[in-house]
Amino acid sequence: MTERPYRLSARFVETIKEPGWYGDGRGSGGLSLRVKRTARGHLAKSWGQRISVDGRPRNLGLGSWPHVSLAEARQKCVLNLLARQRGELVTGRKRTVPTFAEAVEKVLAVHRAGWKDGGRSEKLWRSSLRDYVMPRLGGQPVNRIRTSDVMAVLQPIWNEKRETARRVRRRISAVMRWAVAQGYREDNPAGDAIGAALPKNGVRPRHHRALPYAEVAGAIEVVRASGAYPATVLAFEFLVLTACRNGEVRGAQWKEMDLAGREWRIPPERMKTGREHRVPLSTRALAVLREAREFANGSETVFPTSRGRPLNPGAIAKMIRQLGIRAVPHGFRSSFRDWAAERSDAPREVCELALAHVNTNAIEAAYRRTDLFERRRALMEQWAAFLAQ
Repeated sequence: MTERPYRLSARFVETIKEPGWYGDGRGSGGLSLRVKRTARGHLAKSWGQRISVDGRPRNLGLGSWPHVSLAEARQKCVLNLLARQRGELVTGRKRTVPTFAEAVEKVLAVHRAGWKDGGRSEKLWRSSLRDYVMPRLGGQPVNRIRTSDVMAVLQPIWNEKRETARRVRRRISAVMRWAVAQGYREDNPAGDAIGAALPKNGVRPRHHRALPYAEVAGAIEVVRASGAYPATVLAFEFLVLTACRNGEVRGAQWKEMDLAGREWRIPPERMKTGREHRVPLSTRALAVLREAREFANGSETVFPTSRGRPLNPGAIAKMIRQLGIRAVPHGFRSSFRDWAAERSDAPREVCELALAHVNTNAIEAAYRRTDLFERRRALMEQWAAFLAQ
């Protein structure tokens, strides 16, 4: 039996007589030689190429030996790969390669069902791509976008708006990975290569503006005395008392509240983690809810607008900004965490669970199934008492 070579050679192709498929090795573009016996017993040798077209594997015939030599078969493989990159089927039929803008719509459609924030993620995607990407890449077919094109998008904002640039890069990369999966291209021009090319130094990441925990009680007093819309005022204090996220508080429903059990259950679909989160309600948090009942007007929403709908996403932020409070709603979670670390005796895991942070240690998370609810209840009572001083 003739020994099967790692790569085909002209001598092997000429002398092989055993029927079978003989590949041309890694990097050959999918080239293989097929040897078989015909119905009349003759030996026939033909070339084939295994290639992905439109995201589907196909076997292409390249002719028979000796009419097509090994060198010619290899050249045909290369030409087919180049034709695929240009968006043409190797059979000569044209295929439509989507532009970057068209590919974005496909990617958004894939992700839309998994986003649980009322369309906010999609709006952020669209706004960042509109502002920084579409002017340069929007009209280009996805198979013609190069790493240099992505660099041209990112470099102007990389040092001044580092976090924005990172988000833009991740979104370009997601679109390019979709294009790879669909067979429109072989590589991701926003992948590892561009990560190595972009500078590592530059501006430090900006964290959410937060108050020192010693100033939080004063901020609550300023808000209470402001005369702002009552539901917004109460939502702000409830947000601080529970250390929950802005969207979780704005979307709070009365059906989630167990006032007798002093507990708020936020369902998975409203949580960033996708898991139900139980929030212990301190005495002051319960008092805020009782005040909120007076303004609910039968609405299912705890902190409704005058029309009974949840507050606008920017309502709390706008109010505290207009009052001169140098923080954003999310920053009060940081204020709570600093207080818990410095002024409470609660262990780290209790503090992290109070913020609904996911345990990233897989082994530890597997063994710790409890949410330490009663210990968190004591912690939140301490926090409320501190704010009341």
